[in-house]
Amino acid sequence: MRDLNCLIVEDEHLAANVIEDYIRQVPGLRLEASCTDVISANAVLQKTHVDLIFLDINLPGISGLDFIRSLNRRYDVILTTAYHQYAVEGFDLAVVDYLLKPIEFSRFMKAVNRVFDKKKEGLPQTEIKEDTTAIHFFNTGRKQVKVAEDDILYIESLKDYIRIHTNKKPVVTKFQIGQIQEMLTGSRFLRIHKSFIINLDKISAFNASEIEIGDISLPIGRTYKEMVDQVLVRFTNR
Repeated sequence: MRDLNCLIVEDEHLAANVIEDYIRQVPGLRLEASCTDVISANAVLQKTHVDLIFLDINLPGISGLDFIRSLNRRYDVILTTAYHQYAVEGFDLAVVDYLLKPIEFSRFMKAVNRVFDKKKEGLPQTEIKEDTTAIHFFNTGRKQVKVAEDDILYIESLKDYIRIHTNKKPVVTKFQIGQIQEMLTGSRFLRIHKSFIINLDKISAFNASEIEIGDISLPIGRTYKEMVDQVLVRFTNR
């Protein structure tokens, strides 16, 4: 697979420098250009082949979300922002991932690996030799326990700990639920309550107040309800 040409659209110089440095560290990525606004970015797209755009949302003139809507062709887009509240719009626009600033290199790599995985889907099957599902290791007692994201049903907050419910046995580890939310890749994981994150792929039923995963019913929190309703509509109509 050839290197992916990357475009950064970011008006904060420090954030742009961080992303540039990350791109240069990753084999398979090539920095094509870095712009501070969508007008300059559009000019780059008109004359240069770009595969992947790292796009800030709060930009001068035109927002990053409006920029995506204005594009005549589909690009792989990873949103970069300091705000959680745009997650639903990002989901609606089918972005690859949603990175919250300050961006950790490990989280950057998870997002980039999703792009690599998408590109591999277009290769002959014989060329795909590895399991591309995201894997995490968590401290439990004196062991590091492996958890594949595909196996996660939902995650439950226990204050300073979380319980990760999987297809196998639950894993309890010391993490804040907000921290694990940042680690999870892509848009299939959704915070529905201050105490619960679900895997959308594991939903068996839902109504206005709760979501069922297997035999378990999980409540939808009042402050999350509007966002959850919007995501569920989009998810079920995919």
